[in-house]
Amino acid sequence: MQAHGGSAHCLRCTVRGCRPGARHPQSLGLTPTCEAAPSMEPGSVENLSIVYRSSDFLVVNKHWDLRIDSKTWRETLTLQKQLRHRFPELADPDTCYGFRFCHQLDFSTSGALCVALNKAAAGSAYRCFKERRVTKAYLALVRGHVQESQMTISHAIGKNNTEGRTHTMCIEGTQGCENPKPSLTELVVLEHGLYAGSPASKVLLKPLTGRTHQLRVHCSALGHPIVGDLTYGQAEGQEDQPFRMMLHAFYLRIPTQAECVEACTPDPFLPTLDVCWSPHTLLQPLDQLVQALRAACDPDPMDSSPGPCSPSTLLPEPGQLPPETEAQRASCLQWLSEWTLEPDN
Repeated sequence: MQAHGGSAHCLRCTVRGCRPGARHPQSLGLTPTCEAAPSMEPGSVENLSIVYRSSDFLVVNKHWDLRIDSKTWRETLTLQKQLRHRFPELADPDTCYGFRFCHQLDFSTSGALCVALNKAAAGSAYRCFKERRVTKAYLALVRGHVQESQMTISHAIGKNNTEGRTHTMCIEGTQGCENPKPSLTELVVLEHGLYAGSPASKVLLKPLTGRTHQLRVHCSALGHPIVGDLTYGQAEGQEDQPFRMMLHAFYLRIPTQAECVEACTPDPFLPTLDVCWSPHTLLQPLDQLVQALRAACDPDPMDSSPGPCSPSTLLPEPGQLPPETEAQRASCLQWLSEWTLEPDN
């Protein structure tokens, strides 16, 4: 992939084989037929994968079993610790965690995560998220065969105030759904197949809004929960529970004024990486969708229809960010709370 903006460059990830001590399927509750594969390798302090790098940004391919940061779990491996190990010179003591994470991913979601390397870069990325000019696309394996080849899911999502489920979200009209807000997700079916012998579909998901757990809730509402998501879709049996939740942040584009941060991560849902996944029907080639994502115009609140990854005229120059008022900050924090994905407990 060709990078944009100054000295930015993309680094192709390599997938490592299982190392001694890596968790194998039998220890992860899988059936014996699911042999160990490179994608099952757990995160370690050494195996941080970088897919985009410039003087202002890093995009990492976050591992599937890793929290972004932690103040309380001192001995737990986090992405923060991986970054400190790999790039100690880039850590900023003026920040809470040493690095400025531009957005979040669930603990059990893998894929593209952007890190700003200075305050001005963080501000420019923040404004792209705030103005909903960021493009995200995810890959997922979901249970069952999704019959419609393409659809837009529009269930409003709110917090679940049901006792014992207060850490989860739900769709409007269900019991305990509090303050539901409009939510949109585009879904394209890539493949039909079997996961550990049960019908499954590989899909590409493009969130047009960013509610907490949006993709997981929307897939569950369709009757096709994400494989391995034990919060919004229980496995059929203990033997069917995979080693991870099959949701991966595949593509990310953040069109800041100084550069367009664009990264496409490797597809982890391949039979060569997880033999539990056995596709048998191709509905839409992923390469074609990647080309469409790259060619699409960036979302623009002023409807000025800029070209793909074109500089924005809406943002101030890096280093010249105006100070926020308290009211603006409160509004922005509310917006971010709707856009970030809260880690599961």
